Amino acid sequence: MAMALEEKKPAVGFDPTIYHVKRGENGIALDIKNFCLWYGSSQALYDVNLDVEAGLVTAMIGPSGCGKSTLLRSLNRMNDLIDNLTVSGKVELEGKDIYASGTDVISLRKRMGMVFQKPNPFPMTIYENVIYPLRVDGVRDKTLLDETVERSLRGAALWNEAKDRLHDSALGLSGGQQQRLCIARAIAGDPEVLLMDEPCSALDPIATAKVEELIDELRGLYTIVIVTHNMQQAARVSDNTAFMYLGRLIEYGDTKKIFTDPMSQKTLEYVTGRFG
Repeated sequence: MAMALEEKKPAVGFDPTIYHVKRGENGIALDIKNFCLWYGSSQALYDVNLDVEAGLVTAMIGPSGCGKSTLLRSLNRMNDLIDNLTVSGKVELEGKDIYASGTDVISLRKRMGMVFQKPNPFPMTIYENVIYPLRVDGVRDKTLLDETVERSLRGAALWNEAKDRLHDSALGLSGGQQQRLCIARAIAGDPEVLLMDEPCSALDPIATAKVEELIDELRGLYTIVIVTHNMQQAARVSDNTAFMYLGRLIEYGDTKKIFTDPMSQKTLEYVTGRFG
C-alpha cells in the first residue's frame, strides 16, 4: 500500500535542469509537487514537479525505464497495488492531495480514465463493455445506459462502426477498434482526466492514425496525459511535452519548443536520436 514516506530523501549528486514552462491559459488540472517514489529501497522517481494543464494533451517521453509510466500510474494510484511501494511529495487534483490520508481511491480512479498499452476489452458484448463502469456503480436505468453507450462510442469515434453490432462480442473487433472501445469505456464514467499508457504501441499505422485523430477530437473535453515511446507521435498529438530521464523530469514545456529549441542539452540529444 502506498504511503507518505518522510524519512527517505532523494539521492544527491544530480542536479537536473528542469525548465517548467506554463502556457497559463487553461488552469491546472494536476499539480505534481516534489514527487518521489521508491520500490522498496530502490528509488524510481526523484522530486518531480509538473503542472498538467486542464483540457490539453500532455505527452511524457523518454527512454525505456525512465519513469514515465511509473509517474502516469501514480496519478490515479494504480501503483498502490505494488508491494513495498512508498512515496513522498504531493499530487494534487483540484487542489487536493490524492495521497492524503482518507482519500477514496475508488472515487479517484473514477475521475481518471485509464487506457493501457494493449487493448483489453472484457469478454462480453460491445454494449456491456462500454457501460461496465456504470454497472459497477449500480446504474440500471436502461435509457441512461443506452444514452451512455451512444455518447461514449461517438466520443471514441466508434459509433458508426459498432452501432449495428452492440450485442456482439467485443473480442470480434479489430485491434484498433478494441482500443477505441477501451477509450469509450474509459470516458463512459465522464472522467476529468484521461491517462493513456502507450495506447498505440500494439497497433498498426492505420489504427494508430485513428487513435491519434481521436485524441485530437477529445482535446478540450478532457485533460489527457499520454506516455509514448514514439517521439513523432508526441510531436503530433500533444500541446505540452515532459522529457524524463533516469526518474527525473529534465524539461517540460510547449511541445514545439521541446522538439525544435529545447533548453536542456540532454533533451536535445534525446529528441535528435542520439540516445534512447
